[in-house]
Amino acid sequence: MKTGQQHIAGLRDGRAVFIDGKRVDDTTRHPAFRNAIQSVGKLFDFAADEANRELMTYATPGGRANRIWQLPETFEELRQRRVALEEWGALHAGFLGRAPDHVASCIAGMYMGLDQFEAYDKDRAKALADYYTYARDRDLYLTYVIINPQADRSKSAAQQKDAFLTTGVVDQDAEGITVRGAKMLATGGIMADEVFVTCIQPLQPGDEIYALSFAIPMNSKGLQILSRKSYEESSQSVFDNPLSSRFDENDAVLYFDDVKVPWDRVFVYKNLEMCQKQFHATPAHVYQNYQAMIRLSVKVRFLIGMARRIAETNGVIGFPQVRETLGQLAAEGGMVDAFVAAMEIKGSHYGRYFVPDRHTLYAAQTLTQQLYSKILNTLRELAGGGMIMLPSSVQDLANPEIAALVEKTQQSPAASALDKVKFYKLAWDAVGSEFASRHQQYEMFYAGATFVTKNHSFRTYDWDSAGGLVSNMLSSYQLADELKTSQAA
Repeated sequence: MKTGQQHIAGLRDGRAVFIDGKRVDDTTRHPAFRNAIQSVGKLFDFAADEANRELMTYATPGGRANRIWQLPETFEELRQRRVALEEWGALHAGFLGRAPDHVASCIAGMYMGLDQFEAYDKDRAKALADYYTYARDRDLYLTYVIINPQADRSKSAAQQKDAFLTTGVVDQDAEGITVRGAKMLATGGIMADEVFVTCIQPLQPGDEIYALSFAIPMNSKGLQILSRKSYEESSQSVFDNPLSSRFDENDAVLYFDDVKVPWDRVFVYKNLEMCQKQFHATPAHVYQNYQAMIRLSVKVRFLIGMARRIAETNGVIGFPQVRETLGQLAAEGGMVDAFVAAMEIKGSHYGRYFVPDRHTLYAAQTLTQQLYSKILNTLRELAGGGMIMLPSSVQDLANPEIAALVEKTQQSPAASALDKVKFYKLAWDAVGSEFASRHQQYEMFYAGATFVTKNHSFRTYDWDSAGGLVSNMLSSYQLADELKTSQAA
C-alpha cells in the first residue's frame, strides 16, 4: 500500500504542467496545486493505515491491495467495496470527483470483461491484463481523457480543419505507436501518476486513427498538461475557502506532441467497434459510474447536512415550511442512497464477477443530473443573505476592532458569531463560489450530456417486461365479447 508521502514524492517526476503562461517546476509545492495534492496524500495514508486494513484493502496473490482495484465475485464483496469507497469519499465530502477510485474502477471493469478483449486481439488483451496488475500492485492514481476537443461538433474527428486536433496515430513500429493531438478533460491529472487515453464518444468510419486505448505516465516525453485556472491559488485561507483551498482537483487539456506509446500499453488500436465495446460490452462503464454514484451519495449527504445546519443557525428549524423543505431534501437524499443499494441488490454476474445493475445506474444518473442544481438552489433559499454578508476575509477577525463588530452583527440562536461565520464560509464555498460553480457544471455533465444518460436509460430498460404488462391487459378483453354482452343485455 502506497503512503501519501510516497505518492507526493512520485509527482516530482519532471512532468510538463503549464499554468498562467509558465511551466511549473514542482506541482507539489506550487500554490495552484499543493493543497489538493496533500488532500490526495491523505487518502492514501488513510488506506495504508493498519487500523483501516480490513476496511480499505483486500487479498491478492501478491499481498493486500487497495479496494479501489477489487474485482468482487459476490454481492457481499461488492457491498464491502462500496463501504470502503464511502469512507474514502467522506474525507473530501465527495468533492474530488476524479479521486483515485474512479479510473481504477474503469480499468477494473475492463479487466472483468477481458473476454471481449481476447475476442478482439489476444495481444491487446494481455496488455490490458498486465496493466491492471501493474497499476493495482503499485496503487497508482490514474486519470483519464476520453473526450475529444469540442471544435466543430457537426463534423467527425477526421473532418476537423486540423487532422490531429484529436489525438491520433501518426506512426507505428515494432516498439509501439506514436500519437499526436489533444484530449479532454484530465480531471485530477496534475495529481495523478498515469493517464488512460481513449474515446468514449462514438467515432465514424474514417476516424480509425483516433480509435485508440492506451495508458502512459504523466511525465511521458512530449506530453503537455495545460491547466485551467486554479481556484486553490486564489483561495489563500482555508477558513475563507475551506473546500476550494484543499479540494480543487483541477482539470487540464492534454496535448500529445508525438508521444511514443509501447505496445504493452496499447489496449485498442484503430478499431472503432472495440473503442465502444471496451466500455459497454464489459462492466467498465457501469463499474466506473457506480463509483461516481457512491461518491455523489456522500456529497448529497453532506449538502443535506448543510441544509439542516443553515436552518438551525438561522433559528428557523421549527418553521413548518422549513421542515417541509428539509423533508423533501431528506427524501431526495434517501432516493440517491436507495439507488446505490438497488444497483447492488439487483446486480448480476458477468462471468465470475458480481457487478451492479446497469439500468438502475443509468436511472440514477439521469435523475441526479437534474437533482444537483435543485439541491443547491434549495440551500440558497434557506440561507438567504447569510452566505453573502460575511467578513471579507479571516484578516477581519485578526483586527480586534473589526472582530468586535463581527461579534455584534453576526448573531445566531444556535452558534457563536465565529462559528456562524465559519459555517457560512463553508456553505458559500460549496454553493456559490467559483469552485462551487465548477462542481455544479461537473455534476451536470461528468456522465455526458443529459440526452446521453437518458439514452443509456432507454437502451437498458426492460421494455419487454413493461410492454408485456400492457399486452396482457389488452388480451384480457375482446371487442367481440363486449358486443355479445351488450346485445344480451
